[in-house]
Amino acid sequence: MSETISKSPRGRRLAVVVAAAVLGLAGVSAIGYALGDQHSAPEPSPAMAAPNPAAPTAAPPVAPVAPAGLSASPPVSIDIPAIGVSSVVNQVGLNPDGTVGVPQEGPLYDQPAWFRGSPAPGEPGPSVILGHIDSARNGPSVFFDLGGLKPGQRVRVSRADHTAATFEIDTVQSYPKSAFPQQTVYGYTPQPSLRLITCGGSFDHSTRQYRDNTVVFAHLLTNA
Repeated sequence: MSETISKSPRGRRLAVVVAAAVLGLAGVSAIGYALGDQHSAPEPSPAMAAPNPAAPTAAPPVAPVAPAGLSASPPVSIDIPAIGVSSVVNQVGLNPDGTVGVPQEGPLYDQPAWFRGSPAPGEPGPSVILGHIDSARNGPSVFFDLGGLKPGQRVRVSRADHTAATFEIDTVQSYPKSAFPQQTVYGYTPQPSLRLITCGGSFDHSTRQYRDNTVVFAHLLTNA
């Protein structure tokens, strides 16, 4: 991955691991409840979907005026009223093999996690929060309905310093894992932004993984 992804130290750290991030999310989330029980998670609207995810894609729309952003403080909870999500946010780092960690089996599986190698929500740059779509044992997980979000809806992230960052959704995209646009999703942005990521698309029985990733792009609101 080229260092030109970012000009900031934190952005460069994120660039080093972006190739691994999708692999890390795919390995654990792909349990297959939706296929096995004939339930389907919402998918992004075709009007929002990139016409050819394998081709280079432009960066998603951003706020006309970029707010200066907040100081660094890790997230502690997230609220997405449009899909009924209200959850604690935990943290993940890198696995020993260099892939990005995801919530593991156990009591934290159905809670999303902030990748602490990315900016804190509200800081300049793309803050990354990952969550599972489902599990065979317990059914839908915290980000099962992520693909049903629409532009203009809001995400509120509460932070450890008792402040909150409110984001407005710009677009929701679905990308094949085999053609994941790392620059578009993880590339550094001067404005504070948010990326919510889960699995999606059809289920591959041979690999026991979903074939796609669903990504929500959002920007920080200045007066929320």
